[in-house]
Amino acid sequence: MDQWLEACAAEDVDPEDVIRFDHGGRTYAIYRSPEDEYFATDGLCTHEKVHLADGLVMDDIIECPKHNGRFSYRTGEARGAPVCVNLRTYPVRVEAGRILIQVA
Repeated sequence: MDQWLEACAAEDVDPEDVIRFDHGGRTYAIYRSPEDEYFATDGLCTHEKVHLADGLVMDDIIECPKHNGRFSYRTGEARGAPVCVNLRTYPVRVEAGRILIQVA
């Protein structure tokens, strides 16, 4: 069953930034685009399971802090070596200034 989880306050995520959200033994990454949209992906790099929240956000790309692999945080698509497995993405909505993500 899908459920919506409250991850953080919208103001907790700066534009062109990422924060970590842990729930139920899983780690997620919450992003805010330069256009003030919010996105969510798995929080660990698919290459070596490093926390993406420690990485660098540029436009719609998150760069892993360990080996500089890149993903589109909008689609989860792997965009630069050494990563070759896409990230899982999650629907996001904003309600009353809070970020909610939909997880299975």
